[in-house]
Amino acid sequence: MDSIEKLPATQGEGQGNEGLRITQPTGSHDGSLLPTHNEKASLRRNRLFRIDTAGESGRSGIHPIHFFRVCLKSTCTLSMLVNVLWPFVPAAIVIHFARPDLHVWIFALNYIAMVPSANLLGFAGGELAKKLPKVFGVLLETTLSSVVEIVLFMVLIHNDNNGNLIPVIQAAILGSVLANLLLCLGLCFFFGGMGREHQSFHEAVSEVGTGLLLVAGFGLLIPSAFFSALSANSSKTTITNEVLSHSTLVISRATAVILLVAFLMYLVYNLHSHHSIFDEVLELDEHKDEDREEEMKRAKLTLVECFVAISVSIACVCMSAVFLVQEIEHIVHERGVSDNFMGLILVPLVEKAAEHLTAIDEAWDNQINFALFHCLGPSIQTALLNAPLAVLVGWGLGKEMGLNFEIFMIVLVVLSILVVGNFLRDGKSNWLEGGLCVLIYVIIAVTTWYYPQIEPEGASIHHEA
Repeated sequence: MDSIEKLPATQGEGQGNEGLRITQPTGSHDGSLLPTHNEKASLRRNRLFRIDTAGESGRSGIHPIHFFRVCLKSTCTLSMLVNVLWPFVPAAIVIHFARPDLHVWIFALNYIAMVPSANLLGFAGGELAKKLPKVFGVLLETTLSSVVEIVLFMVLIHNDNNGNLIPVIQAAILGSVLANLLLCLGLCFFFGGMGREHQSFHEAVSEVGTGLLLVAGFGLLIPSAFFSALSANSSKTTITNEVLSHSTLVISRATAVILLVAFLMYLVYNLHSHHSIFDEVLELDEHKDEDREEEMKRAKLTLVECFVAISVSIACVCMSAVFLVQEIEHIVHERGVSDNFMGLILVPLVEKAAEHLTAIDEAWDNQINFALFHCLGPSIQTALLNAPLAVLVGWGLGKEMGLNFEIFMIVLVVLSILVVGNFLRDGKSNWLEGGLCVLIYVIIAVTTWYYPQIEPEGASIHHEA
């Protein structure tokens, strides 16, 4: 703290008054208990929790009534309206046990029930992130939001039988990237650009994000390209389908390990070697928030309440995910919904609902760098962490889960990465670019609806055996 020294009263001061002189200690702020905006990045590096207006609730412990009021009010109007869907959560649980024969109703109710649960998870993660250093908080918030996706992948892999759900998982991996890059980012550009000529974002966020996505897209493309090139019955190669499928699976597993290494490098880059750059960018963006006054006055959760909300939301999300996945096979085979449409469009929309609401609200409030973090970050995490994790867990369970995607879908993802990278190149965005991204996503959704059912490669091998 700054030291305070008493000085003798001057002639201009009343009797009994003493002059106060505040002296700034030389060197570092090692004795400081409260952070300042000019605090050096090297000192903030060693502090896990920071207490400031953005993350200070003014309370401790848990207060049930206040806790429910804060959670229901949430951070924005759109997120608050989503909380109206909470009655679907108990209804989805009840119908699963009471009427297990109503497959469509169980699927629909659990699909809707995942939205408020994921919204609460995103809100609690955001409240916890405000109590942490900027970059670490955003990455933790992204990881918590990805719990929904990881749970869905794990349940799908566990319920897979002879490769019947592998195409859904593969489509969901690519669909998650597409939903974040085209739909979420497009809506951010569109709503953020309304009423503004353009929004400017820092090149450090956009260049690192698009570069990593290009690497991830290239890594995901290689196993599919390998399989497609050699399965064309070329006269120059003599390889059976069984050997080709096995080789592709081995390449997928090796690629998964390498992508995990890339994800670790991404974490070190953001959290250690270059964290001060991103901290500064996000802090400046925080001060550009047009609703900053209202946000500072808004009631916030305590640290304990954050963990309680995260635990409750994860429990609800896991139950809805399990019940939802159990009905996918009935919806695909009995209702004629293709597994590609299910994985590429339907599943990513519900699993990414919380991230989309958060990012759109930030773009609307002119926090475009935060919005980019919430769009590019989940895409990077899906491609470099969640997808490799699904492959490795499938390997451990003896499932033939690989990165051999439909060449049509992986090409869509790579082209989408190139389109978004081109829009981010000039460091500015507007509503037109956002609208075009959303239209591209709609075209992909329509095309995927008519994409024919594809028998998984693993299933054909087992059938021949």
